Amino acid sequence: MAFPVNSAAAEQSFTASDIQKLIVGKRIYLAAPLGGEFPLNYRRSGVVDGSGEAVGLGRLAKPNDTGKWWIKNDRLCQQFTTWYKGAPMCFELIRTGETTLKWIRDNGQTGTARIGESI
Repeated sequence: MAFPVNSAAAEQSFTASDIQKLIVGKRIYLAAPLGGEFPLNYRRSGVVDGSGEAVGLGRLAKPNDTGKWWIKNDRLCQQFTTWYKGAPMCFELIRTGETTLKWIRDNGQTGTARIGESI
């Protein structure tokens, strides 16, 4: 499902409601710094899982991991079992297009992603 975007809404931060409607139950593709996409699945059960095999993560770290996600103060938060040493992190999500977004992690790191298919 795409969300409508007009020039006024193109750079708006997601609300908790937006996250529930547009992220939960979807596969989100994070743009990898060296090319390709890194898929994360935000399951309705509160589980997040992903595979970095397509972008070569297996050479550097465990290629697959599972964790949990939640919403806090209009931010999407997640905590994986082993990735990022199991540390919790939260992200502000900002609309950049019909199915694209910018994320800003609570440590200031940024990136882009696209909203994919339902899972």
